[in-house]
Amino acid sequence: MVLGVGLGVVLAVMRLSDNPVLRGVAFVYTWFFRAIPRYVLLVLIGVGVGFLYSSLSIGLPFGEQLARAIGIDPATFTFFTLDWNAFSTTIWAGILGLGLSEAAYMAEIARAGILSVDRGQAEAAQALGMPPGKTMRRIVLPQAMRVIVPPTGNETIAMVKDTSLLIAIPIINELFFQAYNFGQRGFKILPGLVAATLWYLIICSILMVGQSYLERYFGRGFGPVPKKAKQELTKIGADH
Repeated sequence: MVLGVGLGVVLAVMRLSDNPVLRGVAFVYTWFFRAIPRYVLLVLIGVGVGFLYSSLSIGLPFGEQLARAIGIDPATFTFFTLDWNAFSTTIWAGILGLGLSEAAYMAEIARAGILSVDRGQAEAAQALGMPPGKTMRRIVLPQAMRVIVPPTGNETIAMVKDTSLLIAIPIINELFFQAYNFGQRGFKILPGLVAATLWYLIICSILMVGQSYLERYFGRGFGPVPKKAKQELTKIGADH
């Protein structure tokens, strides 16, 4: 979710940019990752990429050819090498797949939140000499959080449940994988599934409580006045 939210906010800003290249890149990204089911995406990360590229390297362009031409080790101009087949069976591959997919959805949520803020807020900040980046961080995004938090909470809860899709890689330390294996080993498949269900209920319930607190925090000043605050305002008016 950290990867999805961070990248999603960047994509949302790109979608709202006046630069057609940034808008196009953000649109293609959201179009692709929203159209691909997460299970299929995880299978591609776990199997497909490793089939095409056993390792990924980052280095000087044409560095391998240059090193061979001058008679030195081809790895001299390679700065980083990743064994994808080993990486694809780790939790980081699951985080990468789910995070990239989530970013496409969070981009639309963040874009809706940004558009919900009156344009006059940004214009007033710019009139005071505030640069666009600071205006977005200090003025627009804090007000947009009131709209962003509720669907983001739903996405976080959905992400908890979508971790069960990591069985496609597979990742052995994932909750559903462990519960399923427990049922298979002990011939108690239903108790294993019930245990997994209880854990999902506990985790999601905790997240729901956290979401309600965040909604109240970022929703201050909007909606009906709480009863206690209304009574205090009435008392102050009567005193004056």
